Amino acid sequence: MRNIKIRYRFDGSMFYGFQRQPGKRTVQGEIEKLLDIVLREKVNMISAGRTDRGVHALEQVSNFLTSSPIPVEKLKHALNKGLPLDIEIFEVEDADIDFNSRFMAKDRAYRYVISWIKNPFESRYVTLVNEKINKNNFVKILEPLVGVNDFNNFRLSDCGSKTSIREIYSITAEEKENKLIINIKGNSFLKSQIRIMMGTALDVYFGNRDENYLKNMLKNPNKDFIKKVADPYGLYLSEVNY
Repeated sequence: MRNIKIRYRFDGSMFYGFQRQPGKRTVQGEIEKLLDIVLREKVNMISAGRTDRGVHALEQVSNFLTSSPIPVEKLKHALNKGLPLDIEIFEVEDADIDFNSRFMAKDRAYRYVISWIKNPFESRYVTLVNEKINKNNFVKILEPLVGVNDFNNFRLSDCGSKTSIREIYSITAEEKENKLIINIKGNSFLKSQIRIMMGTALDVYFGNRDENYLKNMLKNPNKDFIKKVADPYGLYLSEVNY
């Protein structure tokens, strides 16, 4: 038995999210469907993250067990030849038999891209706002989220995680052309956590919520708060480290 590790990227625009769903086009579903054909056996992937519908990945990591003797370079070629154009495999390798891409990840990084200039060719890859955002002011709003916190108010009601305690290592921002790029690194994230963080932070920035709103959401994790889920289009899983 072998444990194969793959690294890949995808454009999430036309997928119903990452995780396989009956009758829906998903990233996991497309890859596993092709693996079943190439390896001639049923494959169940384990993955570093599960992205929402419309969310992209610059780097996703998965692994799966197989008894097939196919060389990794041949498998990589077969996958890239058979997969749709919105998925690209850029690394295939044999991993230790106990490697687990989900539970052994040391950290994950996400990128959120905000633009204040309407461009139809970027509409599926950025979140559009009505005016330019000041980088320093926006990062200041996000600063309370850094560290170990109870993020119960930053997940959807159907989140299956047993604990809502998470650690965010860093939040940084850079302005590039007409965009603000937010980089967030942490140990792991709850379902839609980053979209709720970004959506609510934008509400605070534009004066729809009190400046201490995020702090209060963290201090009172069992109290109901109105939360804004940001659009998925500007969100990217950007890095996974082991």
